[in-house]
Amino acid sequence: MSTTGPKQAIYASLAEVAQALGHAHRLELLEHVAQGERSVDELSARAGLTFANTSRHLQILRRARLVETERRGKRILYRLAGDAEVVTLMLALGRVGERNMAEVNRVMTDYFRARDALEAVSRDDLLLRLQDGLVTVLDVRPEDEFALGHLPGAVNIPLAELERRLGELPVGKDVVAYCRGPYCVLSFEAVAALRKRGYHVHRLEDGYPEWKAAGLPVEAAA
Repeated sequence: MSTTGPKQAIYASLAEVAQALGHAHRLELLEHVAQGERSVDELSARAGLTFANTSRHLQILRRARLVETERRGKRILYRLAGDAEVVTLMLALGRVGERNMAEVNRVMTDYFRARDALEAVSRDDLLLRLQDGLVTVLDVRPEDEFALGHLPGAVNIPLAELERRLGELPVGKDVVAYCRGPYCVLSFEAVAALRKRGYHVHRLEDGYPEWKAAGLPVEAAA
């Protein structure tokens, strides 16, 4: 007779979730899936992995109920299995890492804070600024991610195109830049580039998935 009690059964299931999170590639794939539903081909290209490797990691995430699938014709699309819960889990993992892991702190200091040491704009603060029309929201993700969903009224200028499209940013308004999440380098690079050109610019505290998971309004391409 099994001596496993209800608590042990729950912990065993939670351990499966923790094991699914225990790989850098799977964490990155979750970040990409959080932008919107994607096929294995698209995720493979985004993460720089082979199709087979990407598929294997996605199956592990699926077994842990972190992602789910939907078939559309010949394509199988992956999406988060509960935006709010999975995104919140990822944020909590990041906070623990920043507090307890020396390597995480070193990278945060050497890369992220070196490019932007100023305090980021909170979601609540940005909402107020949007209501007052006091800010331009800049989405520096690729166009296809922007089309899947973005903050209301955001201007999409991918980082690689920023320098030649500066004229699309309204003159005289503060700029708040965002991208895929708190560790996405795109917004940090955009802020650094724009400040060198005299723009008054800040980062959003995290990214599109966190904004959406908080139940805040989003827009998508028709």
